[in-house]
Amino acid sequence: MRKNPTQPLLLALFFVMFTACGPQRLVQQADKKMTVLAYADAQEMYERALKHGPDRHASLQAAEAARKQNELDDAAVHYKEAEALEPLTGDAAYQYGRLLMGLGEFHNAEQLLIRSVPDLAEKRVAVDLIGSCQGYRSFYTDSARYTVTPLVVPGLVTAFSPAPYRNGLLFTAATPAEGNDRDPWTGMAFLDLYFASLLPGGGLGQWVPLQGEVNGPYHEGPAALSPDGQTLWFTRSNSNGARLVKDSLHISNLKLYRANLQATGDWGDIQPFDYNNDAYSVGQPAIAPDGKTLYYTSDMPGGVGGKDLWKSRNNGVGWEAPVNMGPTINTAGDEMFPTTVGNSLYFSSTGHTNMGGLDIFETHLEGPWWSEPQNMGYPVNTTRDDFGLWLDSTGTQGYFSSSRSVTDQLYALKVQPPVFFAEGIVTNARTGEPLPGALLTLRNLDKGTDTTLVAGPDGRFEIPLEPNTDYQLMANHEGMLNQSRPLSTKGLGLSTAVQANIQMEPVPVVQPMIVADIFYDYDKWDIRPDAAVELDKVAVIFKDNPKFYFELGSHTDSRGGDTYNLVLSDARAKSAVDYLVRHGVDPDHIAAKGYGETMPVNGCVNDVPCTEAQHQANRRTEFKVVEKNEMRSGLE
Repeated sequence: MRKNPTQPLLLALFFVMFTACGPQRLVQQADKKMTVLAYADAQEMYERALKHGPDRHASLQAAEAARKQNELDDAAVHYKEAEALEPLTGDAAYQYGRLLMGLGEFHNAEQLLIRSVPDLAEKRVAVDLIGSCQGYRSFYTDSARYTVTPLVVPGLVTAFSPAPYRNGLLFTAATPAEGNDRDPWTGMAFLDLYFASLLPGGGLGQWVPLQGEVNGPYHEGPAALSPDGQTLWFTRSNSNGARLVKDSLHISNLKLYRANLQATGDWGDIQPFDYNNDAYSVGQPAIAPDGKTLYYTSDMPGGVGGKDLWKSRNNGVGWEAPVNMGPTINTAGDEMFPTTVGNSLYFSSTGHTNMGGLDIFETHLEGPWWSEPQNMGYPVNTTRDDFGLWLDSTGTQGYFSSSRSVTDQLYALKVQPPVFFAEGIVTNARTGEPLPGALLTLRNLDKGTDTTLVAGPDGRFEIPLEPNTDYQLMANHEGMLNQSRPLSTKGLGLSTAVQANIQMEPVPVVQPMIVADIFYDYDKWDIRPDAAVELDKVAVIFKDNPKFYFELGSHTDSRGGDTYNLVLSDARAKSAVDYLVRHGVDPDHIAAKGYGETMPVNGCVNDVPCTEAQHQANRRTEFKVVEKNEMRSGLE
């Protein structure tokens, strides 16, 4: 048979077209999987396509798919592929930088985060993470306080958010997937709520699904028990019976539900939370110890960043409208997985000062406000995701979850009490020279007890502090005004050296001491709010030095009549003294005197042209120490 001369050419063209279209078609199919959040399938398709040759789009998408499944090593490989083809910028550089933090590569992560900043819409979260990379060693300073022990739960692919329940733990978990009954996002089975008893040695017994009607065909968990144990708040995928409800972005948002404990011991009578919404997620509940405040995670409109912490209050007739927890707690990143212990709130965040991934933070109420969140540090936090912390009322033992072993698993936690001490140096405020031998008195304001010590030859001192305690530290030295300052360990969860430097002022007998920033409105002697701040500082000095007698004097510039200025300055001095007396200063130890324009500190007298700054220098309030008999003349 005669061969067709064109046949080899056609076969070659067909092979070229097939090999070209093959990976391109895989990428197109993978892109479609990404749009419906089927990340496990998408990643597998991108990786098949990449075997045919480099493709920056496929590498970036494969990295994103792996990252969404928390497969950091695979994601890093694909980001590196894309970076080799063209340096990453913007969100891609930011995500790669965050991922490298998760892998403990802080230096490389810092460079990528710096590169990402110019093209990010929300720059603050990247700047915070750059700071975390630069100061990552601080996360390890208190590690000896914590003992972390894995809790083995055989047969579960993942387990997280543990909480005490009956004689064991309630937690969220997934079993291996069977057939088509799997979450396309991860390729694992859907999450459910499980219970396992605690064994005498601290391990977990055989797990079983939570009894009752809580677990359904899709995701359930995490959950939180009410303080009386009668109500279970839990998270559930938005579904309509057997159908998963998704929004326009193919996301099935989460919703909050509550179940009541039945006489049989099952959970039933399931009711939705009043503020669920198909357009956004509401989940991951925590209940305050009084049972009246519900904390939760949501990406509802009006938040600070991606996912924020919100709260609702039960007013006796229902749950009030959600209130965002505010910028002290919420960042441009994600805040999630709240739990409560006493007046403390623990949560996880990708923002704040962070080791990488989700880190666990503590905040607590200080009056009506939440304290600045504190990172709990290593080994509670790692470069991977750490979240779902529960602690007992003593704060010494608990449980949490972490992906430090690749998948989310449960861990037991034991906490040693933190160590606190105050350290500082006593100096002359005028010269900056140390004051050796200064006598220091530390008063425990909670117990009413005093501890004394003497500053060293270099003016330095160090003194231990108790946890959760308010103090006042007083310094005394010959020729100096006594100086006090408040100290506190309340709200400090980590071992801390509290800085307590003290600058002491010489006793102002010959040279009066000027009180900075005491201003009055024109032709008035009322104490303005900005002046009140400075007078509060003066009140502390006067109350710290009850053995002295003080004269508080007021001066004007040369503009205006001599008699008028004398009257005005006297009124201003008396107004300041009245303020100090109202704030606890002994009225028998303070007198007011107005000097008008009679004691300028420069040559700005009548008929001499001066600048406004020179006039301002003469308009001053000052005090000095006087003899007791001078007090009487000043009061008459």
